[in-house]
Amino acid sequence: MTTEPCNWVKSSYSDNGGQCVEWAPDHVSATGIVPVRDSKRPSGPVLMISTNAFAGLVSLARAAKL
Repeated sequence: MTTEPCNWVKSSYSDNGGQCVEWAPDHVSATGIVPVRDSKRPSGPVLMISTNAFAGLVSLARAAKL
């Protein structure tokens, strides 16, 4: 990840009981890689995935029965 701080955005599902993920669209624009983290652990690990993998995660989330 870059040394600059990311502007994190919460998932649109963030009101589902606290199980949220965040991603940093600015980082994606600059690098083509999507950083994803647990919103409850902002200083925890960050998963760096391709845009295709991120699109797959979004599709799974949309298809899930919440």
